[in-house]
Amino acid sequence: MEDTLQAEKKYKNWIIALSIIIPVAVAALFGLSLKDLGYDVKPLSFLPPAYATINGFTAIVLVVAVQAIKNGNQKLHEKLIKLAIVLSVAFLVMYVAYHMTSDPTPYGGKGFLKYLYYFILITHIMLSVIIIPFVLVTYVRGITGNYERHRKIARITYPMWLYVAITGVIVYAMISPYYPY
Repeated sequence: MEDTLQAEKKYKNWIIALSIIIPVAVAALFGLSLKDLGYDVKPLSFLPPAYATINGFTAIVLVVAVQAIKNGNQKLHEKLIKLAIVLSVAFLVMYVAYHMTSDPTPYGGKGFLKYLYYFILITHIMLSVIIIPFVLVTYVRGITGNYERHRKIARITYPMWLYVAITGVIVYAMISPYYPY
C-alpha cells in the first residue's frame, strides 16, 4: 500500500499542473480569434460534427470500459480508458481549433428549450473543467496499482465523465441548426 501511495505522489505535481493549465489554456485560446489577429482563415466548419462524434465515441468507450472491468478484463479496461483519454484530448484540440477560426454561434431556440440548452451547456462546461483532475487521479491510481483507491474515485469520475461526453453530443445537436454554414 505504501509503495502505491509513493508511486501516486510522483504524479501529484503533474495532475495539479495539468488541472490548471488545460482549462486556462482552453479559455485563453477560446477567446483568441485568428481573424482578429489578421490571419485570413476559413472556419473549420467540419469540426463540430467531428468532435460531437468523438464525444459520442468517448461515452461508448467509457461504458464498455466499465463493463470490461466488471467482467474481470483489466487489460481491456486499461486500453479502453487510455482510448477515452486520447478521444477527450482529440475533442479538446478540435474544439479549440474550431473556435479560433469561427465566430460564436448564438443559440436560436426559445422558451423551455433555450433554458434547457443553457442548463446543459453550463453544467457540461463546469464538469468538463472539474473532470480533469478526477480523470488524472483515477488513471494514476489505476496504473500505480492502488486499485482500492482507484475504484473509490472511479465511482465519482465515471458518471461525471460520461455526463460530459453525452452532454457534448446533446449541446452539438441543439446548436447545430444555428450554425451559419
